[in-house]
Amino acid sequence: MNDVLNTPLPGCLIVTAAADDFAAEITRGSTLPIPLTACATAEDALARYSDEKIVFGNPDLVADILPDLPMVDWVQSSWAGITPLSAIGYRDYVLTGVKEVFGPQMSEYVLGYLLAHELRIIERIEHQDSRGWFKAHSGVIEGKRLGIMGTGSIGRHIANTARSFGVQVFGFSLSGRSVAPFEKVFSTGQLHSFLRGCDYLVAALPQTEKTDNLLDERALAKLPEHAYFCNIGRSNVVDDDALIHALKNNKLAGAVLDVFDVEPIPGDSPLWNTKNLLVTAHIAAISHPSLIVPIFLENYERYVSKRPLKYVIDLDREY
Repeated sequence: MNDVLNTPLPGCLIVTAAADDFAAEITRGSTLPIPLTACATAEDALARYSDEKIVFGNPDLVADILPDLPMVDWVQSSWAGITPLSAIGYRDYVLTGVKEVFGPQMSEYVLGYLLAHELRIIERIEHQDSRGWFKAHSGVIEGKRLGIMGTGSIGRHIANTARSFGVQVFGFSLSGRSVAPFEKVFSTGQLHSFLRGCDYLVAALPQTEKTDNLLDERALAKLPEHAYFCNIGRSNVVDDDALIHALKNNKLAGAVLDVFDVEPIPGDSPLWNTKNLLVTAHIAAISHPSLIVPIFLENYERYVSKRPLKYVIDLDREY
């Protein structure tokens, strides 16, 4: 690192609505005087670009301008999802992602909704509003079977958290490769067998062509009618019309969705008033600067030291 300090440090263009917060966190956490240009919009970033080789920011904003930033050779995403960058077809740079930070938030979100479902919290609130003495018993999650689609860092964290409640945890991935702590991991060709045994189903898959509509009408029909579905990954994995049909016809006990094809959801979307469907505004895990900046700082030191970067993403595979 001494050699690094004797040469000019490469500047970084920050492109995110919270650019000032990210810049402050970088300055606070770095041992190096990194030259920073903080931009809250893509337009501002393009106007202020001065041949920086490094961009750090939201994939949707970065994707809008990246082909017009000819000197950039490394982009650090501030999100877990990188679909906007893979969609533009521009490949003349290295993209690094975000891993190992969202598991705790995602686990709390998932277990919170599973517990709310079993404890019948919404029903109890509704009866309280009408001064009804609701004596129906709660269910339990202990001993139930949770299927998690996606066995990466987020899926594994959810699995470990669920196991502490006595839940049996099974995984699903495109390869079906065994991964701890899942009791068994099913592959793409075993999807229907995987779904048949789920009391709860959580989708935490990336958005790729191979994950499009995995949960279509035929797949959802394999779930038991008492199953509860939670999507915290990407909206492309589930056919919304098929999900709505299953919920309206009591083929599923309930669902909570945090990701959607269009965000915010249009006012006339049937998702708003589908029976037993809860909607949250893509808040299951937030990219707080305090979580994301340490990844950038470690990679920055690797970059200036010419060492391999962590969490490099294959843009063709989209993860």
